[in-house]
Amino acid sequence: MSRIRFSAIEQTFNRKPVRIEEQGRRSDIYGSQVFGKEAMLQYLSKEAYKAVKSAIEKGEKISRDISDQVAAGMKTWAIAKGATHYTHWFQPLTGFSAEKHDSFFEKLPDGDVLEKFGGSQLVQQEPDASSFPSGGIRNTFEARGYTAWDPTSPAFIYETTLCIPTIFISYTGHALDYKTPLLRSIQALDREATLVAKYFNRNTKKVLPTLGWEQEYFLIDAALFKSREDLILTGRTLVGHPPAKGQQLDDHYFGSIPERVLSFMRDLEIESLKLGIPVKTRHNEVAPNQFELAPIFEEANLAVDHNTLIMDIMSKVARRHDFEVLLHEKPFEGINGSGKHNNWSLMTDTGKNLLSPGETPMKNMQFLTFFVNTIKAVNDNEALLRAFIASAGNDHRLGANEAPPAIISVFIGDQLTKVLHQIKNFKEGKLTPDEKTDMKLNIVGKIPEVLLDNTDRNRTSPFAFTGNKFEFRAVGSSANCAGPMFALNTMVAKQLKEFRKEVEALIEKKGLKKDVAIFNVIQSYIKQSERILFEQDGYSSDWEKEAKKRGLSNNKTTPEALGAKIDKSSIQLFEEMGVLTEEEVHARYEVETHQYYTQIEIEAGVLDNLVLNHIIPTAIQYQQQLVDVVSGIKELFGKDYKEMAKEQLGILSRVSYLINEVTTHVRGMRNALNKAASIDNSGKKAMYYAKEVKPIFDLIRGGADELEMMISDELWPLTKYRELLFTR
Repeated sequence: MSRIRFSAIEQTFNRKPVRIEEQGRRSDIYGSQVFGKEAMLQYLSKEAYKAVKSAIEKGEKISRDISDQVAAGMKTWAIAKGATHYTHWFQPLTGFSAEKHDSFFEKLPDGDVLEKFGGSQLVQQEPDASSFPSGGIRNTFEARGYTAWDPTSPAFIYETTLCIPTIFISYTGHALDYKTPLLRSIQALDREATLVAKYFNRNTKKVLPTLGWEQEYFLIDAALFKSREDLILTGRTLVGHPPAKGQQLDDHYFGSIPERVLSFMRDLEIESLKLGIPVKTRHNEVAPNQFELAPIFEEANLAVDHNTLIMDIMSKVARRHDFEVLLHEKPFEGINGSGKHNNWSLMTDTGKNLLSPGETPMKNMQFLTFFVNTIKAVNDNEALLRAFIASAGNDHRLGANEAPPAIISVFIGDQLTKVLHQIKNFKEGKLTPDEKTDMKLNIVGKIPEVLLDNTDRNRTSPFAFTGNKFEFRAVGSSANCAGPMFALNTMVAKQLKEFRKEVEALIEKKGLKKDVAIFNVIQSYIKQSERILFEQDGYSSDWEKEAKKRGLSNNKTTPEALGAKIDKSSIQLFEEMGVLTEEEVHARYEVETHQYYTQIEIEAGVLDNLVLNHIIPTAIQYQQQLVDVVSGIKELFGKDYKEMAKEQLGILSRVSYLINEVTTHVRGMRNALNKAASIDNSGKKAMYYAKEVKPIFDLIRGGADELEMMISDELWPLTKYRELLFTR
């Protein structure tokens, strides 16, 4: 056993749980580090508080005088809490958060010093944007980028820094982040959904998308993590034979949480609650050492910020407990990877969930309107929605009999399927009083009863209705939630806009009553969207064939999927709804294709080093041991040695073959990488990596993993799966 591997295992066995002192009731610490309502009422004037509230609720601008007042109050609050620095906290196209800390400390010309933080520092800053991905939106020498305060997401103190959530834009005003298009999509959805909601309740003034994310992750002992170069540099194991016992017994799922892990979870919850993240659920997931964390639903913008923040908090808290968090979608071969289920719904300012039926037929018609329009939006944009969950990591997970397939479909359950079938077969056009009564009482009126019994849940569906929300299950665990959420918001906003046009046309041109016009349009949408509805096994080969007949896309790799983003219809959609310009769409495509092939390129380099510097030398060492054994047998038994050394010779032959085979595949991978270097077009380059480079990984891994099973445990240099996954 290698010295590094032995030392890592020894450290792991000596670990003891870090004792976390419970800090009273969770509600007592919730939001204590957030400049929320309570803090604003205490530290702001009535005028300033009213202005911030109007900015949050109505999108009104905050004047310079008011921003100075807010900054003064925020600074006083933050310093009283122990903050020494402030930062504009933003989410560039790297997929992670970014921050540049500045001290409140200032030195005056006369030599005096003070803590300073004004409205100009609160509202806008100018970080160097040259090293952030831009997809060609600006040249490197045009380094200026601007961060601008987003008052809809409250400032918070993380450790000793006041963090101010912001958007990030270029000198020319183009979005260089995830938050800007998310906010634009929320605004577009609010505009269109509110107009439709007024059909049912004239008092509706605002509609906001809500998000409840479910974060899956692995916990690995820090010493074991550091013993694996591939985990450190890529977030996943590039070689490694699965252990005899994995997840076959389903004994880890919802099982008793190990003491050391529970200590980490308590610490994480305390830190999260202080920052206003309403964490609620924790449990063991399916794979060994895999877990899940989920909060209470929030408004989508705040929920995205909280998920981005918690991925950072998780890593820092884990290190206090001598753990490392793995957020890669597929860290280990042969067991489940990790996803991030995005539960999406629509909430009005009156507190009504538009995807939840009510006690009257009209309220149920409202539910049907938003329910069917969402299905229609997904039907019309399924390839684009697939593009927004595409990544090198998620390619390992989608369709691997553990996660939804790459084919986007919608699951609604048997009972709701029957309801839509009844509506589809109803007579079109004007309804007689009896037909109208039948429709309201026997179809629409019974929807709450139907949902009460609708307990179906299809784990193979990427987009499933689960009672009062749609669960987008195909999002990757390391992804920024903003991407798939602003895409979905935009699609639904556009669909609701078209819905209203069609309803108004039926009222004006055909003289239909409003409720009958709404019913007729819903009916037509059900007929147009039948292809996207699927209730069976999404893993089956039959579904692939059926999906192809239905005209649904099946883009299995990221380069294939990303092409939908730059389709003319996609660009038109984003431009019409004011979410992204054509330049911004193309820029994101360039950034994501570059990220894809760069990730594969890094993995190739790590795999090359692991194989040639660790595995092959170990295999040669074992090969020499076998040669020595065979030579000894030959010396003892003479001409009969072949019979006496039959098994040893067989092992020697196989090890020698594998050494040659693996080395040859590594050489082939190097040649493929050299060819890739000459490809200038990012889309073509990404496709080449997907088709020519990445498949070689499996060939190399196959041979390396077989060597692992043949070579003695004492010699094998890499920490094994059984040690990574089953050592607490």
